[in-house]
Amino acid sequence: MEFGQEKSFSSLESLCSEYRANNQIPGDLFDKYQVKRGLRNPDGTGVIAGLTNISNVHGYIIEDEERTPDEGKLIYRGIDLRELVDGCTRDDRFGFEEVEWLLLFGHLPTQKQLERFNEILNENRELPEYFAEDMIIKAPSANIMNKLARSVLALYSYDDTPDDPSLENNMRQSVELIARLPTIMTYAYQVKRRHFDKKSMYFHPLVPEHHTAEAILYALRPDKQFTDREAKLLDLCLMLHAEHGGGNNSTFTSRVLSSSGTDIYSTIAASIGSLKGPKHGGANHRVMTMMKEIMANVENWENEDEVEAYLEKILRKEAGDGSGLIYGIGHAVYTLSDPRAVILKEKAEGLAKETGMDREFDLFRRVEKLAPGAFERVKGSKKVVSANVDFYSGLIYQMLGIPEDLFTPMFAISRIGGWCAHRMEEMFTGGRIIRPAYRSLTKFQNYTDLKDR
Repeated sequence: MEFGQEKSFSSLESLCSEYRANNQIPGDLFDKYQVKRGLRNPDGTGVIAGLTNISNVHGYIIEDEERTPDEGKLIYRGIDLRELVDGCTRDDRFGFEEVEWLLLFGHLPTQKQLERFNEILNENRELPEYFAEDMIIKAPSANIMNKLARSVLALYSYDDTPDDPSLENNMRQSVELIARLPTIMTYAYQVKRRHFDKKSMYFHPLVPEHHTAEAILYALRPDKQFTDREAKLLDLCLMLHAEHGGGNNSTFTSRVLSSSGTDIYSTIAASIGSLKGPKHGGANHRVMTMMKEIMANVENWENEDEVEAYLEKILRKEAGDGSGLIYGIGHAVYTLSDPRAVILKEKAEGLAKETGMDREFDLFRRVEKLAPGAFERVKGSKKVVSANVDFYSGLIYQMLGIPEDLFTPMFAISRIGGWCAHRMEEMFTGGRIIRPAYRSLTKFQNYTDLKDR
């Protein structure tokens, strides 16, 4: 059987060759037609695609059309994230549930409101009857993110009014998803352990008094034991990852799907799929993989010249995963600093001393220090870059004994409240389906009868 002039239809390679021969777009055409790839302006800033009251991501100042690097700030509903963290730290209390309330409703809860919100979340942590058996245990997944997405989609079938577009219904669904996603994650991990890793699987009963961070650690530990400090550190990670503006890939995905009027389960499943990508939420796992490789191939971790040389090899695609990326360094918005990374670094230092990982932590700091210079030498770029949240989050998860399989799912657990808040904002204030334009480059050609091809 012939395909084209001389190519056989007998192999996948020939199909791919056929595709490549007819599906190229020269890079200079993007400039010619002023296409903003990735919805980015020429200076790297994002194209304004919408308005939001939910959060603000600040990383630079623009004056007289010049972009000047600035210390990073992340603002939740008008409140600096650092203030939220410091307030919870002063009171020695958990803050993730308070952040979820803030993102959904736009103001800080009173003591009574927060207590009732915690009760509602605990009332909804349990999965529907037989859901775990039918949707998780019977269909194990090697990748927990895919299992999260599949399970969220499956919840549609357990909802009596899944397509009701009202605010009341969306609010109910949002709260249920915020409560249930951690349970789905821990169940999916246990099933993955048994099926793929050939290890024991255990399901601990839920404890009504637990906050989200406590519930996760309780479910993951075979002996169900954890310290208050461990739980509050995990709670901090959840707070820091909870929201990051409407333009990040997974949140924009939530807004795009919501603008079409589709159900919340389809929307959140799509956002989870976006977050799985290594250029987005999957980066924290890539950071740890990269750092393990550096540890294995750099003989003297304390020698800056050796570390720097290996970073340059990564950038030249001679080491690492071949992407030419130093994962965890650089950000689309932040320049001088990522406020989340700054906070995590502070916490990681103290935990490293407790867990005997001082040497590993020092290597992370060394890579953070040397990476910008390596970028400039290899790439010839003078762009200001710093460590982002992914750089230290994986290290903290490792110190807490959280398996690498859950690094990116933990991000999804954190971010779902933000996704839901943006979904409702898009549905009830946006009003138009998101539909950007693509310029067609196709050239007219006459149809040829099959017998004449």
